[in-house]
Amino acid sequence: MLKKISKNTKSSFITCALVIVIYAVIQIMNSAGSLSSLIKGMLVLLCVYSMMAISLNLTVGVLGELSLGHAGFMCVGAFSSGLFTQMLKTGPMNPNLRFFLAIMVGIVCAALFGFLIGIPVLRLKGDYLAIVTLGFGEIIKSIFNALYAYKDANGVFHLSFTSPKATVTDEAVISQYKIYIDGSAGITRNPMQSTFTIGIIMLLISLVIILNLMHSRTGRAVMAIRDNRIAAESVGIHITKYKLLAFTLSAAIAGAAGALYAHNAPSLMATSAKFGYNMSIMFLVFVVLGGIGSMRGSIIATIILTVLPELLRFLNTYRMLIYSIVLIVMMLWNWAPACKNFREKYSLKRFLRMKLTKKKTEEEV
Repeated sequence: MLKKISKNTKSSFITCALVIVIYAVIQIMNSAGSLSSLIKGMLVLLCVYSMMAISLNLTVGVLGELSLGHAGFMCVGAFSSGLFTQMLKTGPMNPNLRFFLAIMVGIVCAALFGFLIGIPVLRLKGDYLAIVTLGFGEIIKSIFNALYAYKDANGVFHLSFTSPKATVTDEAVISQYKIYIDGSAGITRNPMQSTFTIGIIMLLISLVIILNLMHSRTGRAVMAIRDNRIAAESVGIHITKYKLLAFTLSAAIAGAAGALYAHNAPSLMATSAKFGYNMSIMFLVFVVLGGIGSMRGSIIATIILTVLPELLRFLNTYRMLIYSIVLIVMMLWNWAPACKNFREKYSLKRFLRMKLTKKKTEEEV
């Protein structure tokens, strides 16, 4: 029965099982009181960063296009879902249903932005595409940093780049306004509904979607475009269609991560530290160090590189030195030819195969 299971199915099952095992171990440690408050506070963030890493890996590893503005899609998902929650926060809707719908809003809005940006951007190649996506990411962040969303005293909804306090000077009138997004101050008093369990469920759903895509006919078409665009086009593959599909799906998963992130903190601001260029580079580092095209590797790299700096805080001066050494070691382990040969030579799969062959030989003798 096991022989009928394909190699791709086994690999996908192992990746999902790894996430479930990590979740179970953390829950056991949490029940035993072995987790510090710092690590507990990072659990949802680990899910967010893992979703961002695998979504970017879909663009970089599967589609073969370098995107440096992926944090922009996370920003769209975060603010659109946060705005939805703020507008319905005082209504009669069930909070859990509202949270679910907010995630859906974040996914749809990010996917729409990904589709619209992908139409002009995916016509470019290499460094040009990376620079343009970087520009789009910074534009999106700047828009939300200057955006005001509010209802006036008459209940009319407004989206503006001008603060209502700049146009209305009467304090009594301003006090009747309901401000949802307050420019650079962002969204405040956001309900913290994101949990580690919800984050793991969303991560597993994202993994299943991406892995199924990779192993489907559509995924093979996308990878054919990555490997040789001219050859793929010559056999009738619609280049623009498949590239847009992968890019839009990647943006949608980033939007889901943004929605999860928005409901993990009481306030949300479109700052460079949260949604800027450095965040996009950090996600790219997770992808490269984990292995381009490897979803399992992206998740492992995300966990190690996110948790390690916090665990090394007691070392003060040497913390970043050790962190840099770990980065170099991970890069060599994944990409150096000698390390690749070593892994293949001493891999568990090869060891089990040799044992099985030896056992068959002994039985034949």
